[in-house]
Amino acid sequence: MKILGRHLLAEYVQCDKALLNNRTALEKALKEAARQAEATIVDSVFHQYNPQGISGIVVIAESHLSIHTWPEYGFASVDCFTCGTSVDPWKAVEYLETALACQSLSVRELNRGIPSESDEIIAHKTAVSAGAD
Repeated sequence: MKILGRHLLAEYVQCDKALLNNRTALEKALKEAARQAEATIVDSVFHQYNPQGISGIVVIAESHLSIHTWPEYGFASVDCFTCGTSVDPWKAVEYLETALACQSLSVRELNRGIPSESDEIIAHKTAVSAGAD
């Protein structure tokens, strides 16, 4: 695979239920997770569901961090997708483990990119030539 990015899929179990339903605190935590990973924050959008739960995304120049919470179960699902080699998505995931007062964490890492015969990391920001599709 011609690797363009790393995608961490994290399941946070037995978290602080009140925090998982606090939109302001979650947005602050996800932004700090992006900073801990040394990502460049572009924007963020968070939505509070009724009666509970939050979905949010922090867009970073290198891709995104997103969260979906189920406070009633003390559960949060987080995606941390980063392109290039300057950002460490594991730092974001580890920061959130503490920030969410998580008792159990499960993480899967996927390489994202273009199928090929061999693995290599390729630049994710190149100039597009005129006439290219």
